[in-house]
Amino acid sequence: MKALSKDYRKHKYLYYMIFPVILYYLIFHYVPMYGAIIAFKDYRIAEGFLHSPWVGFDHFTSFFQSYYFWRLIRNTLLLNVYMLLISFPAPIIFALLINEIVGQRFKRIVQTITYLPHFISMIVVCGMITQFLAREGFITDFLVWLGMERQVLLAHPQYFRSIYIISDIWQGVGWGSIVYLAAITGINPDLYEASRMDGANRWKQTLHITLPGILPIIVILFILKIGHMLDVGFEKIILLYNPNTYETADMISTFVYRKGLEGSFEFSYATAVGLFQAAVNFILLIMANRISKKVSENSLW
Repeated sequence: MKALSKDYRKHKYLYYMIFPVILYYLIFHYVPMYGAIIAFKDYRIAEGFLHSPWVGFDHFTSFFQSYYFWRLIRNTLLLNVYMLLISFPAPIIFALLINEIVGQRFKRIVQTITYLPHFISMIVVCGMITQFLAREGFITDFLVWLGMERQVLLAHPQYFRSIYIISDIWQGVGWGSIVYLAAITGINPDLYEASRMDGANRWKQTLHITLPGILPIIVILFILKIGHMLDVGFEKIILLYNPNTYETADMISTFVYRKGLEGSFEFSYATAVGLFQAAVNFILLIMANRISKKVSENSLW
């Protein structure tokens, strides 16, 4: 306590700056966790959190035994695995390519263009995707020119994952590359100079200097990504999917949304599913961090 008091007196303005952040997380992230209690109750609005009758693990059992359980797990895991294999490396590769551009003017233009999709509203992005992939959309016209049959691509479940991943890369590759470009700028330039004197070309410099230099950042972001393997942002999926594509597009998060806020308003059931999702994500995060700690020197804690 004495050390903390001394540090507070020395850096009190920094503590004042961090206080609103702590307050935000307490109010909007920790206090609402109290509501998770309804996952174990038959929640009735009139009776409130405390007085609604207990049902124990009935909602969890009902979800595990439901027809949708394995479909939701399969769809959520498959999409996240594909994104881990395809979307996750995209900003890394893009940052390495940007780093090789010599002309600063052209480099800034490329970065500005690739950053823009990140700032477009999700509603607008999904509207663009819907229009481009409509029966008369320009992407559909291009695919027809290549020999594909004219059809509404978003109405077919086999195309949903590809559409989601490609659009995700388009939206996030530029913005996601910022952290890697910042890490690259922190690499000691003397390492490149020494490698050039030893005859290393650009490819070898990238392989033996740049990639090892940004590896800690890659590992940390990879661990965080593993911690969201059962979590897919429902906003984009809800705006793009339809009953025809539920077979591949229905995720745990969209199922929770439909159960909790549409139709029967099954708040307790939806909370139980969401709690199960959060628990699995937390376990995966701990496991990924522990494995990374044993295999390498990089970890979150």
